[in-house]
Amino acid sequence: MFELFFLTAILLDLSFGDPRWFPHPVRVIGAWASMCEKISRRLFKNTLYAGTAAFLVIFATSVGSVSVVLITVGQFSALLQSIVATVVLYFFLAVKDLLHHSKEVYACLYPRENIEEAREAVGRIVGRDTAGLESQGICRACVETVAENMVDGITAPIFWAGVAALFSGPLPLSPITLAAIGITAYKTINTMDSMFGYKNDEYIDFGRVSAQIDDIVNFIPARLSGLCIVAAAQLLRKDWRNSLKIFLRDRLNHSSPNAAHSEAALAGALGLRLGGASSYFGETVEKPLIGDEKAVIGPRHILDSNRIILFASLIFAIFLWCCMKFYAWIFSIL
Repeated sequence: MFELFFLTAILLDLSFGDPRWFPHPVRVIGAWASMCEKISRRLFKNTLYAGTAAFLVIFATSVGSVSVVLITVGQFSALLQSIVATVVLYFFLAVKDLLHHSKEVYACLYPRENIEEAREAVGRIVGRDTAGLESQGICRACVETVAENMVDGITAPIFWAGVAALFSGPLPLSPITLAAIGITAYKTINTMDSMFGYKNDEYIDFGRVSAQIDDIVNFIPARLSGLCIVAAAQLLRKDWRNSLKIFLRDRLNHSSPNAAHSEAALAGALGLRLGGASSYFGETVEKPLIGDEKAVIGPRHILDSNRIILFASLIFAIFLWCCMKFYAWIFSIL
């Protein structure tokens, strides 16, 4: 039954994506995080202590709230508990939205190129300044964010949902319920990192704990995602050998220990060079280069990126499911 409910959550995401009319849990966590930031900064003069306190409160309340709801519902009906858990999983996956937003950028560039609309579209999914980007810069920004958000929005949430589900043996909760709690924990950490993890004067200390915990929870998923992209490149008849080469060579070419793994594998598969100069808040930042420029980046690479990421995510999910089955078999014979 666990597989059925989990598959239902994935299909719901692929079908409907993020419903804008509904108060999405990530936005709720974000609003709560903003409130906790203001309170903790007033309570603690030391910004590191303030950030640590905010992290602990946000994490405990977010995960605790979802856990209480699921456990309470479970007192009335195990089936209803599983349905609510499935909805939680659906809300915290971002496959549909990632593909949809990148396709919007593609539609602005092909068949008729509308740079202004493309800048606006890509600006909704990247953190860099987009006002001065031309076609190639827009495509590069889009491909980079698709690769990086594969981990944050798809593989890492699936990974931690699966890991949490493994504790259904020692804990009196069903695998799908624990999966919902696990994915909530991950997305809470990831949301705090996206809000507090900036390396500027305002957040370098306040967001340190959030950023470090986010690095830890993304460590394994990021590396597995890169390898899954290599496998997907082979299935889609892209340059999987170059994907593996660039993955092994350039996967650490980033200020984050995890961000470049998927970017490197994707750059190699498509023969692109990513990284380089980007503008953030009016300042030019030189990022390390990733990949070799075997092809001139263009709109078609956005669609190629989507296909590779989709197949790689499927490979990741199948691999994780096999690992979970192996764990269950080992546990059953001990």
